[in-house]
Amino acid sequence: MAFEDLKQRQSVMWGSGPYQRITETIADVHELVIARLDPQPAERWLDLACGTGAVSERAARAGAAVVGVDLAPVLVETARERAREQRLEIDYRVGDCERLEGVDDTSFDIVSSTCGIMFAPDHEATAQELARVVRPGGRIGLANWTPEGGLGRMFGMMAAFQPSPPPSSPFDWGREERVRELLGDAFELEIDGHVSTLETADGEEYWQLYVTSYGPTKTLAASLTEERREEFHRAWVDFFESEYRDGDRVAHAREYLLILGTKR
Repeated sequence: MAFEDLKQRQSVMWGSGPYQRITETIADVHELVIARLDPQPAERWLDLACGTGAVSERAARAGAAVVGVDLAPVLVETARERAREQRLEIDYRVGDCERLEGVDDTSFDIVSSTCGIMFAPDHEATAQELARVVRPGGRIGLANWTPEGGLGRMFGMMAAFQPSPPPSSPFDWGREERVRELLGDAFELEIDGHVSTLETADGEEYWQLYVTSYGPTKTLAASLTEERREEFHRAWVDFFESEYRDGDRVAHAREYLLILGTKR
């Protein structure tokens, strides 16, 4: 599938469920990114693949001048409504992190993305845009799921039910060597690993959360025949019960890289 065709589908897929429910399961990741980037008043901050605005909101409350960009119009509208409710001034835009139209060179002090830009299919184009829009001495902060970690393994389980593999793997952004290839020429990088754990009562509760609220899971399930969807359902529950059962709960450890960079 060509990159542009995939992105058109992604813009619908990511907005297909009440994604805020998923956003709330990675609040610890958002807090770490904010803590490490330490937003200051009047800093120009660009939040890419901003989703419903979790990082954008935190940066704006600290006084940063925030622009949030996401490919999915539904998520951008949700983010705008949340900003209005919280009386936050955030400039949310529908846009493509591979081609940031209307964003000038070296125009931001900080660029963030939390489990977001990794899903853009053209990794080189995304990396080039990161390098273009950050000023010299400016910083980036990215959180990306690792291929061997809990999210990578979950997507591996889901792959058996997909008609064809994507043209690129988002989890390459969770490989340190690949990140250095993509960003090392433009940024001084600091990369370390972290874990975000999502706890549910059981595999069925996990299924209900994701099949209703997480775009990739919801879209895949909806594309299957009734029989095949039930196979997917059983495989999902079995995966979490067998791999992540911890006493009276399922505890899904989701490993990710925190990537901090300073523009050369």
